[in-house]
Amino acid sequence: MFDRALKILILSPEMVPFAKTGGLADVAGSLPKALATLQNGNDVLHDVRVAIPRYKQIEEASYLMDFPVRIAGRNATAVIRTRAIEAQYQGVHRNLPVYMVDNYHYFYRDGMYMFPDEAERFGFFCRAVLEMLPRLNWQPDLIHCNDWQTGLVPLLLKTVYQSDPLFKHIATVFTIHNLQYQGNFPHEDLELLGLDEEFFTPGRIEFYGTVSFMKAGIVYADVINTVSRTYAREIQTQELGERMDGILRMRANDLYGIVNGINYHEFNPKTDQRIYRNFDHNDIGGKKDNKYALQKEMGLPVRDVPVIGLISRLVDQKGLDIILEIINDLTQAELQLVVLGSGDPRYEKLFGQLRGRFPQKVGAFIAFNAILAQRIYAGSDMFLMPSRFEPCGLGQLISMRYGTVPIVRSTGGLADTVHDFNPATGSGNGFAFEPYTGEALLSTVQRALKLYREDPGQWEKLVRRVMELDYSWARSGVEYLQLFQEALRKHAGVKTMTA
Repeated sequence: MFDRALKILILSPEMVPFAKTGGLADVAGSLPKALATLQNGNDVLHDVRVAIPRYKQIEEASYLMDFPVRIAGRNATAVIRTRAIEAQYQGVHRNLPVYMVDNYHYFYRDGMYMFPDEAERFGFFCRAVLEMLPRLNWQPDLIHCNDWQTGLVPLLLKTVYQSDPLFKHIATVFTIHNLQYQGNFPHEDLELLGLDEEFFTPGRIEFYGTVSFMKAGIVYADVINTVSRTYAREIQTQELGERMDGILRMRANDLYGIVNGINYHEFNPKTDQRIYRNFDHNDIGGKKDNKYALQKEMGLPVRDVPVIGLISRLVDQKGLDIILEIINDLTQAELQLVVLGSGDPRYEKLFGQLRGRFPQKVGAFIAFNAILAQRIYAGSDMFLMPSRFEPCGLGQLISMRYGTVPIVRSTGGLADTVHDFNPATGSGNGFAFEPYTGEALLSTVQRALKLYREDPGQWEKLVRRVMELDYSWARSGVEYLQLFQEALRKHAGVKTMTA
């Protein structure tokens, strides 16, 4: 697959197990391990390293170096500390370095984001990472930037650092995990970032009167990708393009989509100690034991009815409005609904009220609990994700790993990973609908319930099939390595494949 080992630097504003607010941290914690342990016939092992900010919550890290970084018209000290993560796959065992950019003023705070000086904080991070490289005496072939917080790196490489021999051959990939979060800041922040007025144009990083880190990544990276093929198409439309659809269409030939993976060691029903009883695709009997135990823990009657799980941020994006449109139909049906999540206080209150009104039908835990999440994945029969939009989605991937059949709206990564079941042919791995309406959702739930009740043999085959699918990071890692090779070719000016 590759004629030589690549040197890859992955940049992310968060990373498991050090700092997490969302799914990006899981990606940043898992993808480097997959990349570093994949081999070809020549036993090529890639040199994969990661850089993140060192937030207050990250306690232990070894000092490596410090140096000045020019930001906001002054020199600020970047202290580089290191940790390591362990990667194991198919007999390969490696320790990967994680560089942590430390500065007391910028990162020693309660919380990771949502501060008034975000542009300065992450502008400092981007510059510090690049200034670190010559001091490491390490030149990556490629820098993989993730989300707006890293968007200045492709710009800096193509402009400020382009004449430096150390930097001019470094290719960049910019991954959009959710286009809603763009890092847009006032015009005056251009000066504190050390950028000239020439950058403040519609063809560069000006975005409706603001300075946009997201747009910087989109405009200047060699290759752009997002976390599913369908989402890569959707963000080029006015409906889901978040006002960046025009620039994304301009770069359509450089825009790709790769579905995220999940960690198959962590999410393994055969070994997971968080669930009530272990099972696998060869012996799914333990799944019903998990259901009964889940019903008991959630205060629901313990009986053999279909259980539908919902693990979600309680926000509009996740389709909660159309769930509530049909809640009377759901509570009148022979099923139980188990909800875990937090978010918009309005939805927290509504689901809490539903639990009180329908104690025989609705179990709700209004908070997040990682252990209970695993038990819902293992103990539910079906998993509900009727999202208005979903760049990738991990819930459907985890649920299938545990033999829980997804019910989804066909958008983004849900469309790429869940294919509607056809009772005539037995094909498909879940139940999917397209119109964003309660009526379409209800019809799809009813189809799933019908198969569950009327054809248990076919349902069992479907459960086994979803458990045998491969959505591991090893699979996604191969696609990322191919994408990196494409970025290297584009950076070198070699004619490339079509996105």
